[in-house]
Amino acid sequence: MAYQLYRNTTLGNSLQESLDELIQSQQINPQLALQVLLQFDKAINSALAHRVRNRVNFRGSLNTYRFCDNVWTFVLNDVEFREVTDLVKVDKVKIVACDGKSKIPLLTIYF
Repeated sequence: MAYQLYRNTTLGNSLQESLDELIQSQQINPQLALQVLLQFDKAINSALAHRVRNRVNFRGSLNTYRFCDNVWTFVLNDVEFREVTDLVKVDKVKIVACDGKSKIPLLTIYF
C-alpha cells in the first residue's frame, strides 16, 4: 500500500475535486474513484522515488520531532534551503519522512 501524503497537494486536490464532480454527475461510481486515488498514490510515490534527481541542502533550528508508526516528523524554524546558486529562506517548515520499506525513503516538506 502506498502512502497517501500527496493527496493534499495541488495535483491531488484537483484530482479529488474532479472525481467528486464525476461522482455527483453519476458518470463514475465511488468505487472507481477510490481505485483512481489508489493508483494516483502508487504512481506519485513511484515517480518521486525514481525520477527526481535534484538535491537540496537545508539548515534550520529544530523545534520539535516525532517518530511514530515508522514516520518521522520534524518541525524546523528559520530554515534556509540551498540548491547550487539558489537560496530560499522560510520561517517554519514541517518535514514528514516515511520509510515504506523500500530502498528509497519518501519525504514530504510542508511550508
